[in-house]
Amino acid sequence: MKTLKVNGKVKEFNDGFPTTLTELLDKLKVDAATIVAEVDGNIIERKNFDSTALNENQDIELIRFVPGG
Repeated sequence: MKTLKVNGKVKEFNDGFPTTLTELLDKLKVDAATIVAEVDGNIIERKNFDSTALNENQDIELIRFVPGG
């Protein structure tokens, strides 16, 4: 079973490991337009989500924008 660390929590993928950042967001039901993504400490531009390959045990941070003030 392959894992990723997402926002500090280990996520196990029994039903297919996401090979790209876009696939991960789909599995987690996260709208790409509402977040900033960081993979192993590197901020990923939204236009590169499809081409950002993921490997087991990577550290992913997903920061969600929340309106307000």
